[in-house]
Amino acid sequence: MGDRSAIEWTEATWNPTTGCDRTSPGCDHCYALALAKRLKAMGVDKYQNDGDPRTSGPGFKITTHLDALAIPYGWKQPRLVFVNSMSDLFHEEVPTEFIEAVFEVMSKTPRHTYQLLTKRSRRLRQVAPKLDWPANIWVGVSVESTKYRFRIDHLREVPAAVRFVSAEPLLGPLGELDLSGIDWVIAGGESGPNARPMDISWGRDLRDQCLGARVKFFFKQWGGRTPKAGGRELDGRTWDQLPARAVG
Repeated sequence: MGDRSAIEWTEATWNPTTGCDRTSPGCDHCYALALAKRLKAMGVDKYQNDGDPRTSGPGFKITTHLDALAIPYGWKQPRLVFVNSMSDLFHEEVPTEFIEAVFEVMSKTPRHTYQLLTKRSRRLRQVAPKLDWPANIWVGVSVESTKYRFRIDHLREVPAAVRFVSAEPLLGPLGELDLSGIDWVIAGGESGPNARPMDISWGRDLRDQCLGARVKFFFKQWGGRTPKAGGRELDGRTWDQLPARAVG
């Protein structure tokens, strides 16, 4: 797992931890939680620990995987790597020492560019001073509605070379954002059988704010029953902007 990814804004995934807990409405229809249940039923070793049924589920307890730390060393060609597509590295139950170990791997493999995304911006801000931040590490926060815009303020305090915001699933208008210190915004609608619809005005507003602030903008999907159900075009074109990668 991790050699290739279908996520439009990355190339590979790497999961040194698995599992998570719902923490805000953007988690309500979590794809990773549903996938973990299937992987547990298939007998996949990394997904045999069950989380709290009130916030997590079968195969989705926060679990660290020491053996997974070696994986990026084996990738010889440079990759754009989404770290923990099946977890949140800054979950409260992930020991700081393990986060440091993950950062050590990223620092020692500068040929790759790593993308970390969290909803736990307070923990991110808390541990950031204890971590090394080489130029190949990008860090972002999820912001699904105005209630969670505070995560952007926490992100601004982190000394990452690239800071980004993931407005996916976008569940409402975000209003006027302070994009100072932000390099990239990803926007997209929810997908799945119970997907909550995204209004076109919300995506347009984010795009226009990014254009005005000279921030890269990536529109991932409209969403619907499947990720590709609504396509990826916003006002007749795709938006696939990415920050420049550091040269390792």
